[in-house]
Amino acid sequence: MSFDTDFAARTIRSHELFERASRTIPGGAGSTARLPRNGWKPYPLFIKDGQGSRITDVDGNEYIDYLLGLGPMILGHRHPSVTKAVADAIADYGTCFGLPYELEIEAAEKVVDAVPGIEQVRFTNSGSEAVGTAVRLARATTGRRLIVRFEGHYHGWQDTVYWSNHVDPQLAGPADRPRPVAMGLGVPAELEDTLIVLTWNDAENFSKMMAERGDEVAAVLTEPAVFNTGCILPEPGYLELLRSETRKYGAMLIFDEVITGFRFARGGAQEYFGVMPDLTTMAKGLGGGFPVAAVGGTVEAMRLMADGTYSHSGTYNANVVQCAAVSATMDALSEPGLYERQRAIGDRLALGLKAIADESGVEAYVEGIGTVFQLWFASHPITNWRDAVRYANEPAFTRWFQEMVIRGVLFHPLQFENLFVSLVHSEEDIDRTLEAAEDSMKVVAREFA
Repeated sequence: MSFDTDFAARTIRSHELFERASRTIPGGAGSTARLPRNGWKPYPLFIKDGQGSRITDVDGNEYIDYLLGLGPMILGHRHPSVTKAVADAIADYGTCFGLPYELEIEAAEKVVDAVPGIEQVRFTNSGSEAVGTAVRLARATTGRRLIVRFEGHYHGWQDTVYWSNHVDPQLAGPADRPRPVAMGLGVPAELEDTLIVLTWNDAENFSKMMAERGDEVAAVLTEPAVFNTGCILPEPGYLELLRSETRKYGAMLIFDEVITGFRFARGGAQEYFGVMPDLTTMAKGLGGGFPVAAVGGTVEAMRLMADGTYSHSGTYNANVVQCAAVSATMDALSEPGLYERQRAIGDRLALGLKAIADESGVEAYVEGIGTVFQLWFASHPITNWRDAVRYANEPAFTRWFQEMVIRGVLFHPLQFENLFVSLVHSEEDIDRTLEAAEDSMKVVAREFA
């Protein structure tokens, strides 16, 4: 039986709901990321419920979940203490006042306590909002206009940063001097002159660019580890170079920790790698599955926001649902030994998948840090977006995904995404996943030998 036939037989209700949704929701889902064009072929699964590390679709199929809502479910689905905290806060407070309240202070204090590079924080509603705020704040603080960013990184959908994510190298030009490429229709071409785009992990060209134009740069914006292109870690000394060069030329360093925040350390990538930015953006793991984002930084970096010179406003900023979720999530993440245990569980999964690929004769390797990683189907190490385009075997990864999903294991169908291991996945989850992978990898080996 082919994948298409098997999948269709298992997901009849999902297909029906997709047809129904397509009549009133553009494309049939509330985000382009959930559509067939983004890998969910022939249609996305429609979900009935989630609990802990598992989700169940409307046809009754249960999956061990490594998609985790694209990252927010760091504590799994319906974590009891976070869910109760939100429900209690709504009952005790309300939902939205347009004025400050004590729970907001409590949530902010806990974030500041957790993240070493943050002395003050403001809550907002999405990662895109947080990054847009950080970029504009950096320009306001420095009086400069240029933002430096890197190919293969994604920083949200706002016009100022919706550039050079997954680009065609033919359009982007040479790797040592890429040109910015808008990632969608409607982005004003005039914004190209406000950006410098570079190749990630290329220390020499970064230093050269800063020597030439460092005094024009408002900020360097980067994911401290790239989780929007499969999973690419910084090479030794690279983040330290970004920090030293921005300080040298009076530019700000912005860490986009929308994905990395709270992911493999309570204090995020800046704690794990020991490099402190001026500004940090967070979302996803921040609220344990509830919609919240934030921008934080040093007192100096936040001073224009503090005195109102820079206006940062939003009707739903720091609403009760957000602040209750953040406060409870920060408490849950403070459990002693939690990250060490879950990184070890994630490493066992990652290394197990690599061993299964090796035994099956499939060229693949793992990149990541336990609680988030990717199995790259590639014969060459991948250190940046150009490497990913050149070496990744996307059809092999897609075939592996297909075989895993019909065996009850769910993650993103695209090679340029990643697998998330929550802080509640169990050893049993890993055992079952590796069992499914053994049979799945045999199919990949047979078709891509």
